[in-house]
Amino acid sequence: MTTIGIIGAGEVGSHVARAAIASGYHVVIANSRGPETLADLVADLGSAARASTAMGAAEAGDLVVIAVPLKLVNDMPVEALGGKVVIDTNNYMIWRDGHYDVIDRGEKTEHELRQEHLPTAKVVKGFTHIQAPRILTWGRPAGSGERLALSVSSNHPDAVEIVRRLYDQFGFDAVDHSPLSEAWRNQPGQPAWKQERQTEAELAANLARAHRPPMPCISSGPAASIVRR
Repeated sequence: MTTIGIIGAGEVGSHVARAAIASGYHVVIANSRGPETLADLVADLGSAARASTAMGAAEAGDLVVIAVPLKLVNDMPVEALGGKVVIDTNNYMIWRDGHYDVIDRGEKTEHELRQEHLPTAKVVKGFTHIQAPRILTWGRPAGSGERLALSVSSNHPDAVEIVRRLYDQFGFDAVDHSPLSEAWRNQPGQPAWKQERQTEAELAANLARAHRPPMPCISSGPAASIVRR
């Protein structure tokens, strides 16, 4: 795996791009306004990055990151993402997205909906409870006493392992709380969301402490910045 496609060039997309390039990947990044509007970002990222459309990023990526909010009507390139591991960084925010009744009733998580939108992709929930800039600054070598953990959730165990390796390259441990039906355990308002700096043991405990129905989605908190595009 050499190229990461990133759909969304806001805080989370741009910081994942920087971390990926620092880890030796090439990046193809897209936004909703067109590749020409990303000239300054790509120049800052350097020669390992190029801008494209969402379709182009999906086609180019060996692994693809979706760093934009979920829409009830799919707006992602289904065929281009087929067979690929897709990291969904979205958090469902009522103040931003409005009410999605199926999520509010606890029938499905936002990441289950993303998987339904992309039936031939392997959707993984990732990077959802850390402020985007800290992806670059909080990573530590494996075995470090200061090493923190990030959660990962998917219906596909092989996809979890790929994201676990990416986390490790970025300097984080991983705590698996699969499948996607359990993705609510670190959504806004839950203990794992509120407590941002968490070791592997602390994150596992906070995920276990989560409760349903989900607490109301909030407009501020430890990861609020990662949902701004």
